[in-house]
Amino acid sequence: MFQFLVRKSNSCKDDLLSGLTVALALVPEAVAFAFVAGVAPLVGLYAAFIVGLITAIIGGRPGMISGATGALAVVMIDLVAEHGIEYLFAAVVLMGIFQVGAGVLRLGKFIRLIPHPVMLGFVNGLAIVIFLAQLSQFKVADADGLLQWMQGPAMYLMLGLVALTMAIIYLLPKLTMAFPSALAAILVVTGLVHGLNLDTRTVGDLASVAGGLPSFHLPMVAVSWETLLIILPYAGILAAIGLIESLMTMTLIDEVTESRGRGNRECIGQGVANVVTGFFGGMGGCAMIGQSIININSGGRGRLSGIAAALYLLSFIVLASSLIEMIPLAALVGVMFMVVVGTFAWSSLRILNKIPRSDALVLVLVSAVTVFTDLAIAVGVGVVVSALVFAWQNARRIFCETAVNEEGTKTYRLHGPLFFGSVRSFHDQFTPNEDPDEVVIDFRESRVCDHSGLEAVSSLTERYLGQGKKLRLKHLSAECRALLDNAGSMVEVNVIEDPRYRVAVDELA
Repeated sequence: MFQFLVRKSNSCKDDLLSGLTVALALVPEAVAFAFVAGVAPLVGLYAAFIVGLITAIIGGRPGMISGATGALAVVMIDLVAEHGIEYLFAAVVLMGIFQVGAGVLRLGKFIRLIPHPVMLGFVNGLAIVIFLAQLSQFKVADADGLLQWMQGPAMYLMLGLVALTMAIIYLLPKLTMAFPSALAAILVVTGLVHGLNLDTRTVGDLASVAGGLPSFHLPMVAVSWETLLIILPYAGILAAIGLIESLMTMTLIDEVTESRGRGNRECIGQGVANVVTGFFGGMGGCAMIGQSIININSGGRGRLSGIAAALYLLSFIVLASSLIEMIPLAALVGVMFMVVVGTFAWSSLRILNKIPRSDALVLVLVSAVTVFTDLAIAVGVGVVVSALVFAWQNARRIFCETAVNEEGTKTYRLHGPLFFGSVRSFHDQFTPNEDPDEVVIDFRESRVCDHSGLEAVSSLTERYLGQGKKLRLKHLSAECRALLDNAGSMVEVNVIEDPRYRVAVDELA
């Protein structure tokens, strides 16, 4: 009992300290993404607080951090610019409703259909996006208001502080695991900057994070069909991107922690969080892979870490904004650079020449599309390309073995799946004009998978009937017979009854 209490105490301590580290990293990210979307900083901060708190409490993946993200912010730009922020709040509410619906319909399970090369491409592309997002902190506005790269001592100081932050994060765990290295790095660099009065930008130079508690706010839009037509496309895209990023982040965290989250519950948690956020002046959000990895690496594995991060963030907004505004941007950039290093799947570079070329192509393609467009499109492209490659490869695997018995009946023993991709190869296996009067097709090693397969069987039957010959089917599995039964008069063939036959898959099911 004592040992259990000690472990529980250590877990709570790790969650609380990790939550503080995550909250510090959330501030500049939420502010930056709010600027991207064209809204006030507090709109991003409120979203980070509300989405982070609700998903931590009711979401399907303990230890995963949610908040305002860049993947969603880039979609919001046109909506805010053309119609205003109130339409954004309405779209976020509708986005949440869609996500709850996805969870209720148990659509979260379809994350299993995403191939591993797509997952690798996703994390690599996201790591590159996070890296590129930090480069803006190395730019300053000139006299005309245009951003230019830092020059001379300012650049050297920025690079030095970033390098120091990264060094502390890398080296401290080798000495002790009692304190989160990212939080230690932020405290050390902040103390150094203000102790030596170094001239470098801080969070306060980016924007003020001071504010009050979020208040209930109905989106000020007309309740009409026209309004729905405006927000519906944005809400659908936001819901899709949010769920894909959340479920893929959950899968990644599952691999790191060797545990398993609950996809459908996560969909519902994300949806409820966004509905509430839309009614409290937030820009909506989803899982954040960078902050989630910071949390896991800092020891935060339980729901308490996400709850603590959200409450810390709220306390920063309400009570300690002046202290947070003192943190150098270089320290937070260093933290995010270490996230990039930890996120990028470096092993994927070593295996590129060892895996099938199609998988290597998908990996690189998804990474590139993630960088140049957005996550939803990248994952969609990766899944479609992987599915087409799979279909093409299986289409070439269908073949027949033939034999003629003493009665003169010719048997075709079909191997491989019969589906839309293999129909052409299926037809090429048969020679109706050369075959005897009675032909049997043995499906012991094959399956009729879809309507195209049924049509192929029907077409082949017509070819044999046209030659005045009889075609029978043998050893059809239960699934194949069900397809034939459902097809009814669409397919007219003579099926040899074999009630004792069961294929291995049917027995296991």
